[in-house]
Amino acid sequence: MTERRKRVAIVTGAGSAQGIGFASARLIGDEGNRVVITSTTDRIFDRVAELRDAGIRAEGVVADLTDQAGVDAVVACATDAFGDVDILVNNAGMTAVSDSSGPGRRGGGFLGHWHASLDRNLTTTFLMTRAVTGLMEASVYGRIVNVSSVSGPVAAYPGDTAYHAAKAGIVGLTRSLAIDLAAAGVTVNAVAPGWIDTASASERERRMGKATPVGRSGTAEEVAYVIAFLAGEGASYISGQLITIDGANSIAEERGR
Repeated sequence: MTERRKRVAIVTGAGSAQGIGFASARLIGDEGNRVVITSTTDRIFDRVAELRDAGIRAEGVVADLTDQAGVDAVVACATDAFGDVDILVNNAGMTAVSDSSGPGRRGGGFLGHWHASLDRNLTTTFLMTRAVTGLMEASVYGRIVNVSSVSGPVAAYPGDTAYHAAKAGIVGLTRSLAIDLAAAGVTVNAVAPGWIDTASASERERRMGKATPVGRSGTAEEVAYVIAFLAGEGASYISGQLITIDGANSIAEERGR
C-alpha cells in the first residue's frame, strides 16, 4: 500500500486556542501534514509551540491579510520552510460589534464599516487564495476550504449588513473557483458554522445555541473535523459545496418551543 503523501497546509485566523482555525490546524497536523498558521498578533507563536509539543511540524506568521505584503509573507513562510502549499484553510475574519441602530445598518459610518468588514472577511479569502492557486495548479493538486457562516448564505440577524454580504460573497467565490480550478485537481469548498462556542462567543450567543434543535452550541472541533475532511485527499470529488454546521438550526420550522 502506497503511503499517503504529507502535505503542506496554511490555516489563517488561528491565534485563539479555542478557535476554529487552531482546531483545524491541529487536526490537519495530526494527519502528518506540515502546518503554517497565521494571526494578527504574537499569540500565534503560542499556538505554534502547542502544535510542536504535539509532534506537528509547524510555523507561524503574524500578518495582516487585508494587505498583500502580509499575504506574501505567509506564503513565503510556507514555501521556505516546507517547499510548497497544498492546503489552504481561509478562516481569518470576524463579525463586527454593532447593534440594530449602529453602522452595520445605517448612519454616517456605514461606508467605512462596509469596507472594513468586506476586507476582513472576503478580501482576505480572495488574496490568500490568489496567492496559492499558482502553486497548486503547478502540482496538479490542492484543497481550499473557506470558512463562511450561516449568517449571509443561509440566514441573517439584525444590524450587520456588511458581514452578511461578505460571508455570502465567500460562497460565490468558492463556487466560481471550484469551476475554474477543477481541471487542475484543486477542490474549493466552504463551511457555514452556526452558533459555535469559542472564546469569543457571548452569553447571548450561547443562549441562542441552547435554542437549536440539538440544544447546545457547536464546538470548534466539530467544525474542524469537517474542514479537515474537506482538506484531505479523500474529498477529491467534492467541490463547490457549502456544508452547514449548525445542529439543524437553519432547517427547523418550529422555534421557541
